[in-house]
This record gives sequence, C-alpha cells and structure tokens, in this order.
Amino acid sequence: MNLDKNIDIIISKIDDAFGHSSEIVKRNIIIGKRNIAYIYLESVSNDDKISNFFMKDVSSYVKEKKLIFTSLINSLKNSIPNSHLSTVKTYDEIYYYLASGYTAIFIDGENSSIVIETKNKLDRGVVESSSEAVIRGPKDSFTENNSTNLGLIRKRIKDPNLWFDETIVGRRTKTKVTIAYIKDIADTKRVNEIKKILEQIDVDGILDSGYIREFILKTNKSSFPQFKSTERPDLACSSLLDGKIIILIENSPFVLITPSLLIDYLQSPEDNYQKSINTNFTRILRFIAFILTVVTPAFYISVTTFNQQMIPNELLISLSLAREGVPFPTAFEIILLIITFEILRESDIRTPNAMGAAISIVGALVLGDAAVSAGIISPIVVIVVAITAISGLLYTDIDFVNATRFWRMIFILASTVAGLIGFVIAGIIFITKLCSLEIGGVPYLAPISPFYIKDQLTLVFRRSRNHIKYRPKFLAKKNIKRLGGESWNIN
Repeated sequence: MNLDKNIDIIISKIDDAFGHSSEIVKRNIIIGKRNIAYIYLESVSNDDKISNFFMKDVSSYVKEKKLIFTSLINSLKNSIPNSHLSTVKTYDEIYYYLASGYTAIFIDGENSSIVIETKNKLDRGVVESSSEAVIRGPKDSFTENNSTNLGLIRKRIKDPNLWFDETIVGRRTKTKVTIAYIKDIADTKRVNEIKKILEQIDVDGILDSGYIREFILKTNKSSFPQFKSTERPDLACSSLLDGKIIILIENSPFVLITPSLLIDYLQSPEDNYQKSINTNFTRILRFIAFILTVVTPAFYISVTTFNQQMIPNELLISLSLAREGVPFPTAFEIILLIITFEILRESDIRTPNAMGAAISIVGALVLGDAAVSAGIISPIVVIVVAITAISGLLYTDIDFVNATRFWRMIFILASTVAGLIGFVIAGIIFITKLCSLEIGGVPYLAPISPFYIKDQLTLVFRRSRNHIKYRPKFLAKKNIKRLGGESWNIN
C-alpha cells in the first residue's frame, strides 16, 4: 500500500502495525511552513545519532536555505551526507526499514519518505573464532553483522569480479542472504541455481545458516554434510579463489561453502600457511584418524567375537585374560562406552567452560576407572573406544562429526550380526554411498573418485605454493590457471 500524504494518517497506521509499542518514537517539527515528522524504533536505533544528525544538521540546513520547493523530499535527500539513504513510497518498505534500525522522515503533503540508516550497534566486534582454533593464521572471524562479513571478504579479495548478490528471505524476519562468488571463476550455472532456490523460498523466518542449507538441499539423503560452515574469512576467501560459492546469512556468524567435498573436512586453512612436507604429514594423520574413528570398534568386535583365528595366540590369550569376569558381550561393552562418551562430550559442550573441565575429569578418569575395577568394562575396550574418540576429535565440523557417528554405529551393528562379513558389507555400502554422492554436479569424493591426477598434489597432498599452477579442474571451468601467464578456459 502506498503512503498517504497526511502525516497523521501515516503515524496512525505505523502505530497500528507495531501494536502501539512503546519502542516507537515519534517527533514533529515545523520547518518553514511545513510539518515534518520522523519516526524510529528505539530498540534498534541510536538516539544520539538521530538527535545530532537530524536536529542539528538537517534542520539548520533547511532553515539557512529557506527551502520552499514543491518537493521538499529531494531537497532533504540532497542535504543529508549519508550513503545509507533511500526514498520509499509504500508502508511495507517503511515497516522493513524501521525494523532494520532506520529513521523514517515524512513531510506533510508528500506521498514519499526518506529513510536514513541510524542503527544501534547490537552485534559484537570482530574477534577470534570460538569454534575453529587458530594456531597460525588470521585471528579475525565472521560476526552476526552482514556488512562486516562482506567487508572481511572484500579486504582480502580486491577484485571487481568478486560479486555479492543479495536476496531478502523470510516473510517476517526479512533476512538478508548474500551469495558471494568470483564471476570469472565460479560455475555460473550453479550460481543461478542457488539464486533461483533462494528466490522461491517462502517461509516465515530465517534465523541461521542451517535454515538455508536445508532449503537448498531439499531432500538430504546422505548423512555427510554437503555444505561446509565456517567462521573463518581466510577459508571462505580460499574457497572463492578455488571456484566455490559462499552464502552469507544476516545474524549468523557461520557462512556456507558450496560445493563441500569429503576432502574439505580432512584439511585445515592452516595447511596453506605451513611447509608442504609438514602439511602432508598432518593430512595423512587426519585421513588415518577418519578411518579409525569410523571402523575401529566394529573391527574389534568382528575379530574378537567371530573371527578369533585372525588374532595371534599370544594376543588372544591377553585379550581373554583382560575380559575375565566381564559379564557382557563385547558389542554391548563398546556400545555402552561409546554412548557414555557421547553423553560426556555433549555435556562438556553445553556446560560453562569452568564446569566442562570438571565433567571431563570425572567422566573420563573416575567413571572409566570405576567401570574397569567393577568388572563391567574390560580395559581393552576402554583403549579401543579411547582411540575411536580421540581420532574423532580431530574434526570440528559438527555435521561431519555426526556423520562419522552414524556410520560408526552402522559398522558396529553389521559386525555384531555377521562379523567380518558384515564389516565388509558395511564398508562396501559406505564407499558406494560416498561415490554416488554429488553436490552441484561435483562428485563428493573428487579428486580421488573420479581420479584427477593433477589435483592429487594440490588437494589430497600439498605442493609448494610456487608449484600450484591450476585451480581444481572439477570446480573451476574457466580461468583455471592461478599462477603466472594468461588465463585460459576449458572448452
């Protein structure tokens, strides 16, 4: 609905729309012979900024110039030295801008309004990431402020081809969702697909990046994450330079990176800041840890319960002595201990930092030792679960951790039922599932499957920076060459 020309009617409708809330501040002043009103929401606006700017700057300007033009809107617009300024003509726009921390200026007799940004700083400043530890590298992280997040990316990539496409999502929350990509590197088809999906989302509200991820995926048939979330601007920028797409959501410090592949979770942004030989060793450790955290309990169950002939006699005797007096089968021991560990880990995450250390000590030391002493759990099972748990702690992405939990239980159940045969069957299903998964047309196991020989020494392993000449073949279809010479395209 278009704005009325009568200020009183406008103020009345705004009052009704916001339920006559006490946070609505209305002021009327007379300049020349014109009645001027300005309205803002006290909860999201800065009172000092409004008073200093409007009352001093605008009023003095208008009085000095003695403006008596037919359209006073344009005169005020030209007098306000503020880049965050717009002219609006509908009530829906007024409601949106008021809720966003803007001040609306109305002139009696005009069916347009000026809105000027007067936001109160309700977000925290740029600090170090709390979910991704930084040993060596930039210490800044994304915040809940969308403009700040865009600035953290722009200050790293000063290329005009870095584009930001903004969409408003959510009927009630009116959340800004921004797609960031490098135009001459990213897959244009994938960018357009994401834009189309965002424009079609019809929901009451978007409160976090997780909402957007679910809408884009639509049907999520895989436990493994297909969007990587991060607080680190350096990782986001590195992904942009590889040809990936970044999705930023207002009021969320986590941005989404797509496509997200398995190899992304076995790497760290800090790999780029260390010597290649040290990085490669660490990456091998992460890969080994991934295998251990998924299959170790299941393999132990299968060889000790069904396939004892595979164990050397000396080791078999030691295992039998360790289990002497334990009343429960091996599978039950492991499942019980894994569930106990997951409860402890969840408690450690949810409790305040001061209490988390105490919970870890009580759970890991006191409870574990008491269980072994009481003969409920055998010592070897404690070792097996400890190896599994420690290997899983190498990964900080909660979605990836949940995926390893899910498949760990699948392997355990299969091994409990059929021993090594069940273990092998679960392994075949596991690998087949990973090989069949695609994100935006990119295989989830790339560059391992399909095998891209040139990308093995850039993604799986890392060569010296001066030898990484090309972007990943399966991500970037244009401007492949990143080191020296002119860019070229794949036909």
